[in-house]
Amino acid sequence: MRPTPRQIAALGRRDPALGAWMRALAPFPGFPDAAHRTGTHYEALARAIVFQQLAGAAAATIHARVCALTPGARFPQPGEIATLDDAALRAAGLSAAKVAAVRDLAARVESGRLRLGGIGRLRDDEIVERLVEVRGIGVWSAQMFLLFRLGRLDVLAPGDLGLQEGLRILEGLAERPGPRALEACRERWSPLCSVASWTLWRLVEHERARRAVGRPAARAANSRRDRG
Repeated sequence: MRPTPRQIAALGRRDPALGAWMRALAPFPGFPDAAHRTGTHYEALARAIVFQQLAGAAAATIHARVCALTPGARFPQPGEIATLDDAALRAAGLSAAKVAAVRDLAARVESGRLRLGGIGRLRDDEIVERLVEVRGIGVWSAQMFLLFRLGRLDVLAPGDLGLQEGLRILEGLAERPGPRALEACRERWSPLCSVASWTLWRLVEHERARRAVGRPAARAANSRRDRG
């Protein structure tokens, strides 16, 4: 979903510092985009489990290996997971914990204990409540599902370190604030917490890029001083 220009302008008025960065950084693209619209909800959740705590390239390699365990390019479907032994899944690169998590997800979907077909009609809190029952899916993963997969506009993940760092930069703080500080921002950012979150993530990227540009100049200056 995409917020209207009027909604964006109202968010900027409620938080002028955030509004200034919203105008300076890449605009909120709206979700789900093409990358997050492919496949089923089950496949998106399975992918999230595989990618947890791994660098993107390594996770993508493992995901592709798991997909190759069954016919077709898709992630093994719930019924197919039951036919794969742990050794095959481990050989593809999944840890023991992730094997257990993928099996639990598949079993819940296969049995109907987790119905994903109409999950988009539920409230955010109801969706989180259902998803966190799955082994390996915590609140943060459920919140990312809400934002990127379902395109919900009012998602805030106070425990996200990237958002905490973004808030530190936004407010010029010496130390990274904790979840409570982010939670306190919900009132002024709602009903567009997802837009605020996107802006904070881009702000962190902007700051990292700015520092990276400054490092070569600093090294050159130090080198000149050393030679002098």
